[in-house]
Amino acid sequence: MWLLIAFIAIPLIEIALFIQIGGFLGLWPTLLIVVLTAILGTFLVRQQGMQVLGQLRSQMQDLQDPTEPLAHGAMILFSGALLLTPGFFTDAVGFSLLIPGVRHYVFNTVRARLKHQSFTMGARPQPHQSDVIDGDYTDVTPEPKRTQGKSGWTNDDPGH
Repeated sequence: MWLLIAFIAIPLIEIALFIQIGGFLGLWPTLLIVVLTAILGTFLVRQQGMQVLGQLRSQMQDLQDPTEPLAHGAMILFSGALLLTPGFFTDAVGFSLLIPGVRHYVFNTVRARLKHQSFTMGARPQPHQSDVIDGDYTDVTPEPKRTQGKSGWTNDDPGH
């Protein structure tokens, strides 16, 4: 139900803001603002996305819980989608999600509402040497030479 309300309310809010701001500033300044926010948003999303990716790598290498950097990455990705969507309301929400403090607040609020049973990370695996070598082989042992009897090349059997 909330999703339906969002799909109806957000476009209405955007249309109302476009009418109000467009009436105050005019058509071309309004369109320029929309294009500039998309360009600036793309730059900021890329910059912060790289930072979060570095944090994620660091947490994975240290075998720490990567939940927070993953959540921040998802919020930055969502922020980028909002900033590329033309509109003032979506731009405001998108830019607010680029503020680390807002992302921390959203992350902590969502984490407090979720229940989890446990999360454990194993010890760092030690390099292990094994005596087992996996491979394929072909038997190239020559057949023994016959010194007595028929060679097998001809059918010298009188019964045949």
